[in-house]
Amino acid sequence: MIVLNLSDCHGLKIRWPFLLKGIRIDPSAPANSIATDTLNIVNIENGQPNQVPPVGSVPRPAVLFRQLVSVTVCNYLLVPAKSIVSKLLGIKQLYDMKKIHKQSEELLSCMCKEISESSQTGQLKNVGVVYDAISRAVKNGISEFVFKIVEMDPSFLGNRYRNSRNILMLAVLYRQSKIFNHIYGLDEKNALTSYGDRNDDNMLHMAGMIEDSTMLNQISGAALQMQRELQWFKQVAGILNPKIIESINRDGLTPQELFAKNHENMIEKGEKWMKDTASSCTVVGALIVTIMFSVAFMVPGGNDQTTGFPIFLKKRLFMFFIIFDALSLSSSSTSVLMFLEILTSRYAEEDFLESLPRKMIIGLLVLFFSIATMMIAFSIALLIMVRDQYSWMVIPIICLACVPVTIFISIQSRLLFKMIKSTYFPGIFNRKIELR
Repeated sequence: MIVLNLSDCHGLKIRWPFLLKGIRIDPSAPANSIATDTLNIVNIENGQPNQVPPVGSVPRPAVLFRQLVSVTVCNYLLVPAKSIVSKLLGIKQLYDMKKIHKQSEELLSCMCKEISESSQTGQLKNVGVVYDAISRAVKNGISEFVFKIVEMDPSFLGNRYRNSRNILMLAVLYRQSKIFNHIYGLDEKNALTSYGDRNDDNMLHMAGMIEDSTMLNQISGAALQMQRELQWFKQVAGILNPKIIESINRDGLTPQELFAKNHENMIEKGEKWMKDTASSCTVVGALIVTIMFSVAFMVPGGNDQTTGFPIFLKKRLFMFFIIFDALSLSSSSTSVLMFLEILTSRYAEEDFLESLPRKMIIGLLVLFFSIATMMIAFSIALLIMVRDQYSWMVIPIICLACVPVTIFISIQSRLLFKMIKSTYFPGIFNRKIELR
């Protein structure tokens, strides 16, 4: 904000009063201390006219114009631009979220202090409300709330919550790996893993159930969801006693049987998702095979009528064209075979864990490679034919031809990265957890 000291000013007219919106008025400054580059205007009080200002107190027109322009830029350009940039970058939203998070932490500290004091004096009322809050926090993945409560009073670990389930069982039920890793790292883990709820369901039964989980809904694609469910079931089974793995609930179902029963619909959706994806990629791969196979016999420039050899056979670029054409043809054929194998798979439960994702990853990788080598072969062929006379056309044509290819790769590459991450990256649990 620009500060202008207003003093006496005679004969000076302000044609743009709205420009003074951002100016702070300082009437206390003495007139003789005002610099020559400041605007000096005195307020008219009791009908007294303006007095003639001292020499040098009125700025030159250029200085006044510069000040007015700076105020205009500040008020009508910089401030709105700052607001627009803040909205586009999400700075205000981030600030509001950080503020709410800070207030939530303070509220949580007050709650924990009140609960701790009430528990020590035996005056804790409505303990069911606390249990319900912990259950909701586990379901929605609010790990800070759970950690703070458990740190304040470890007795909440052994308490029974919804359907007589402890925190560790709820973490498995709602697929909250962060909460599970933290609770399992405590000393009470052995007692917590052997619990059963009112229906005699143990922790592995929880892994076989499907609840409205926020973590599961974040995974796109039924096949990847099924893979994550299998990973949870396998890794939970790896930390439990073998007797618990084979135990049955009141419905007479083992954890494996309960898992198969609850995931029938997900397996069907995963099969449909895999087949649809493989079918669309098979069409692309088959088109590349057809194109590159025909190009191998219809080389750029044609063949010599006498010898039958290609006209540009002795050019170095022609050899690169043949190499990339062969690479594209072989890789596209491989991708088609991989996608056909996916279409003809039996789609058992175990196939969603590694077999089907691995085939899809290989198929997509070689398909991307075939597309890249096809575009390189196309660019080389274009260079061979028009390099001498129309070289300026090469780059624009190549860029236009790459647009649809780039769109296809950008769409399918997201799926590829998600599959690689879920299949080959570290598992759900921390590495410090030893699987039995």
